[in-house]
Amino acid sequence: MREDDAMTEETITPRTIADRYLDHVAAHNPLEAAWLGLHPGDDRQPDLSPEGFEALADIARRTLTALDTLEARAAAPPADEDPADRNCARLLRERLTAELALHDTGENFRQLRTIGAHVHQVRDIFTFMPTATDDDWAAVAGRLRNLPAALDGYRATLAEGISRGLTAAPRQTAAVVDQLTAWTGENAEGDGSGWFAGFVAPGPEGLRGELDAAALKATAAVAGFRDWLRDTYTPAAADTPDAVGRERYGIAVRHHTGADPDLDEAYTWAWSEFHRTVAEMRTEADRVLPGAGVQEAMGHLERHGHTVIGEEAIRDWLQQLMDEAITALDGTHFDLSGPLRRVESRIAPTGSSAAPYYQGPSLDFSRPGRTFLPTLGRDTFPTWQLVSTWYHEGVPGHHLQLARWVSLADRLSRYQTTLGMVSANIEGWALYAERLMDDLGFLTDPARRLGFLDEQMLRTIRVIIDIGMHLGSAIPADAGFHPGERWTPALATEFLATYTGSSADMRDSEIVRYLGWPGQAIGYKLGERVWLQGREAARRRRGTSFDLKTWHMKALSQGSLGLDDLAGRLAVL
Repeated sequence: MREDDAMTEETITPRTIADRYLDHVAAHNPLEAAWLGLHPGDDRQPDLSPEGFEALADIARRTLTALDTLEARAAAPPADEDPADRNCARLLRERLTAELALHDTGENFRQLRTIGAHVHQVRDIFTFMPTATDDDWAAVAGRLRNLPAALDGYRATLAEGISRGLTAAPRQTAAVVDQLTAWTGENAEGDGSGWFAGFVAPGPEGLRGELDAAALKATAAVAGFRDWLRDTYTPAAADTPDAVGRERYGIAVRHHTGADPDLDEAYTWAWSEFHRTVAEMRTEADRVLPGAGVQEAMGHLERHGHTVIGEEAIRDWLQQLMDEAITALDGTHFDLSGPLRRVESRIAPTGSSAAPYYQGPSLDFSRPGRTFLPTLGRDTFPTWQLVSTWYHEGVPGHHLQLARWVSLADRLSRYQTTLGMVSANIEGWALYAERLMDDLGFLTDPARRLGFLDEQMLRTIRVIIDIGMHLGSAIPADAGFHPGERWTPALATEFLATYTGSSADMRDSEIVRYLGWPGQAIGYKLGERVWLQGREAARRRRGTSFDLKTWHMKALSQGSLGLDDLAGRLAVL
């Protein structure tokens, strides 16, 4: 660490190192600060230039050096070592090593995708900002004025990628161009004013001119960056393949899972899950519509099942679903109190990806956890799939886990409960939560249960085609679908259409997502497998004394862990 980072030998622990890392990241990257609820009034945008990414990497390297120094001072861990310190040290080292592996192989120079991308930071940051006072809105105006420079920085990063031969595939660029067009309001559903103008519309009249001018400036910058992507970047990246290959895929998988799973075993296991789920779906389809096949039953539910009309109505319906789950689960299967009981249902902003998502609360819970539904221009919402999905996104899924972590930030570390999140852990818990609700009898209605099984099938297919497309895997002879052929985006799209109830727009979005975010999509099922195996190992260990609520709360009180460490910890709770 630098001189100004020095801590006394008496106070330095893995948790203090981890939290100091969080402080440095928040000081460098205002997006992280806004998400955490730190540095109110800051009007900066993230530094997306090559120098900005290198500065973040340098913070990670200095932190690893500090951790090395601490561990070198102790010949062996003390007998009374706090398990929270041990877990935090392992997580911090694994996470920073995985992040530096991505950085050092140049992934930042070619990162364009439709979800969780660097380019999205310049808009996402506004969704974390408070807007209660004139000072809050003044910070919004300043951040809008700073948006063009942030996009200029990312243009420099992508241009450097071109010079190094590190580019995103045309499929990703085209999809991001479409997203940016939606931000500007120039798409078919837009009114020409754009997202930023809509965001500042509720602002105070005293700042009206400043806010409108700043929104106009930001919108123009987005349009200019989009045009550069379309007219300059796309031709330069025209020959870039969709698939990333085994080496890049392995690095990405480590980052998303905190493990190095046997990918060939995972691919084979997913096929066994696929066949099991097909059989369950056939049984449930017959309950929905006697004599019908799966696709026919799902089509029937789309046309004739329970439906909610209107964005406001579906937002309220999803809020009620989460509120009911909190009431039903509290005291029986979880202990839910205080901020864990507060979660907001919202409609996703235009230009989002097609998948629903969750945003965690700020460290002080002044901003609660929020679920988001992308409407994609729709006004009619069949609910047969949404029930299980909102158990995943809200309660007992993402909100319960991530809000619980934040509530324990002082006991564990702020890093372990926020920045140190491992995708496969949290997505695995959320998928486990869907299955738990089925096991507890919340999905006995045939329509809702078919929706749950459809979501399970989607996550199973993700393992198959994410690995399959990037590694060029062969389809097994007993698959019942193009046996012996190698996966392509066209085959993957057909596979989704044949075995899930996803719409054409959703299928296209899914394929673009997998190809642009390699390794992330497999974490749902692989993470769920670890959570289920850990629970059963704990049940066998404790025998008749095993209590599910107690196990749940202990499991949710550990903070973030990669899958390698999670498996062992869950078994001994």
